[in-house]
Amino acid sequence: ASETELISGGSDKKLILWEWYGTGTWNNQLVKSIPLEGHAEAVCAVDAVYQSDEPDLNLLIASAASDSTVRIWARRGSEAKCIEILQFGNGFVMDVCLSFLPGSNVPILACGGDDCKISLFIQQNGQFQKTLILPGHEDWIRGIEWTVCGEDLFLASCAQDCLIRIWKVCTKSKQIPETEDDSIRLKENVFTIKDTDTTYAVTLESVLAGHENWVYAVHWQPLFSKDGSMQQPMRILSASMDKTVIIWEPDKETGVWLEQASVRVGEVGGNTLGFFDCQFSPDGSMIVAHAFHGALHLWKQATVNKKEWTPEVVISGHFNSVEDVKWDPEGEFIISVGSDQTTRLFAPWKRKQEAEVTWHEIARPQVHGYDMRCLAMIGRFQFVSGADEKVLRVFRAPKNFIENFSNITGIPMEKLCSHQSSDLPEGATVPALGLSNKAVFEGDVAGQPAEDEETFNTISNQYPEIYFQPLILTEPPPEDHLLQNTLWPEIQKLYGHGYEIFCVACNNLNTVIASACKASKKEHAAIILWSTSSWKKLQSLAFHNLTVTQLAFSPNDKFLLAVSRDRNWSLWRKQNSSESGPVFSCCAYTDKNTAVHSRIIWSCDWTPDSKYFITGSRDKKVIIWGQCDLSVTTEGNMLDSIKPCSTVLDAGDSVTAVSISRVLTRDGRYIVAVGLENGKIILYTWKQSGQEPALADWTTCVEMDNSQSHALAVKRLCWRHHAGRAGHNDQNGSEWLQLASCGADHCVKIFNVNRFAL
Repeated sequence: ASETELISGGSDKKLILWEWYGTGTWNNQLVKSIPLEGHAEAVCAVDAVYQSDEPDLNLLIASAASDSTVRIWARRGSEAKCIEILQFGNGFVMDVCLSFLPGSNVPILACGGDDCKISLFIQQNGQFQKTLILPGHEDWIRGIEWTVCGEDLFLASCAQDCLIRIWKVCTKSKQIPETEDDSIRLKENVFTIKDTDTTYAVTLESVLAGHENWVYAVHWQPLFSKDGSMQQPMRILSASMDKTVIIWEPDKETGVWLEQASVRVGEVGGNTLGFFDCQFSPDGSMIVAHAFHGALHLWKQATVNKKEWTPEVVISGHFNSVEDVKWDPEGEFIISVGSDQTTRLFAPWKRKQEAEVTWHEIARPQVHGYDMRCLAMIGRFQFVSGADEKVLRVFRAPKNFIENFSNITGIPMEKLCSHQSSDLPEGATVPALGLSNKAVFEGDVAGQPAEDEETFNTISNQYPEIYFQPLILTEPPPEDHLLQNTLWPEIQKLYGHGYEIFCVACNNLNTVIASACKASKKEHAAIILWSTSSWKKLQSLAFHNLTVTQLAFSPNDKFLLAVSRDRNWSLWRKQNSSESGPVFSCCAYTDKNTAVHSRIIWSCDWTPDSKYFITGSRDKKVIIWGQCDLSVTTEGNMLDSIKPCSTVLDAGDSVTAVSISRVLTRDGRYIVAVGLENGKIILYTWKQSGQEPALADWTTCVEMDNSQSHALAVKRLCWRHHAGRAGHNDQNGSEWLQLASCGADHCVKIFNVNRFAL
């Protein structure tokens, strides 16, 4: 039957039974959920079986939690309740699995935990009774799973002792006590069920040793239908901390369980911890695994050589809050940084001879040791990023990335390389104990050792200096390739801040970078300007008393705007450039007397004509500022002439991000995107109508619904500079705009916005 029910347990101490009905998609909310509450701590394992003979009591659920209990739940009709609690004292149960004894409908529950033993419970008279303890593992048991094969029941278990054990449960016929002979026989554990007077024997079938580190998960291949009957293949999948996933099956002739050749799949290099869980696809032709960092890995069995498994394209993304996102100046890819300590680059994948375009992560330019905070593009293939450290780091794309970017997106190399020098490095690698990406040039790339060579003969070979291998890609790379072959070389470090970097911006000519760090005193809150040609410090702009939260250069590069935690903004005008670079001086600001915002100002942006700027704050206010009386042109003192040009817009929740599109609506209105702390994104248009601000100048166009919004705070919004969808070479008269957003819910989203419909 089609699968329509799902059970999940979480750190919210609840279980949820989900039922999917109807033919709609998950998004259409044809989903019913029943919460099961009772555990006092996080739920770490769940399992459920259908009890077919009693239709009213049709589901039996077992759950284990950190409160040292296993709870048994029964679902009758549309209500579910807890029918029994099994106490484990001070111990923890790591995994539970339910099944039925061979040839009966008596439920059997296996629990594996930190006492290194498997406890078997059998339901008699409606209560689960501890019937048997299976010792053998020498460390915490991490995973257990039952399967039925023919007349027998098999249990696979894995543990932190790096081993997998397979146990067999079968009915024992009442035979005459055998005469003692000297043959070696496996020890049998025997138990009898009172109700049916049947005796069962449990024996250890096999011990599988192949992993070199904790084994976290073990799963049987699912049943499949063959010639009208369901068959259980004898195949096991295991995932381990040693960064491998192994498929095991018994040898056809001897029946001995063996590791199938060449299915040790997994990632090498990178700061990863190996695999946490794995599953077979329903027909067993694909396997999926996920690593500790939330990354999914997918492999497909080759059609010709069944022993060969190849990595497949899979969805990927950040596994923690995404702090900043930027379009490249040409609008052909986006780069994002997050608290998961990575910088990721996403681009549209254009398949050959196909119209479909989908976005994928195609490079991970920076895998860091600090949480990432902000980034700014310096031209097309260069960016500067800031993390929870005092230095800014500048990266430039290597040759291997530009070639692969061209292959995947379908943009010809000539168009990309026109402004690239020929002496680019091939790629980058991180030294064993370093944080900086070191450039790898053509002569440095380590050759692959010959097949027959003993590769792991020395420690130095196990930890090579260079992990990078240049690959020619025509599709988005799999996770292990992203980790080690798509880094960008670091070309510069910028020292000068006293605390963790908080925001960074680059002007439109790509000549000046402005940055600021966390601060609780005026001297630390200064903005530092850097030259991108010499990478020297140009100027320090002191004004704010607390952290500067965002910086924005005006599109004409004449002004720099800063907003701060001290609830004020400051505007800096570019003076005549000196020899070393441009000099900025403060020309307008708000203070205690003139401030409109009453809480931290999180975000700011400019209108495309550089006439107005916008600020958004935790006080729920969005305000557009400028020289409202456009007839007065003051070059000298702007301080008095810059006032709110719009009425205060109440966004309904704390404003965490604002962005104004570089393209206007047909009737010349500015398009403003506002991101809120509750995850909502709202699109407004605004145009100044008269001398005095009027509420009618604002129009609310679109309020994203829950399925489109973020689940947590919006961290940054960024419009693509050109109209026309990325990957579609439309002219600037196009109706389509694109907005990128990132949020604390780990997501990066790209919206297509029809500007003619606004």
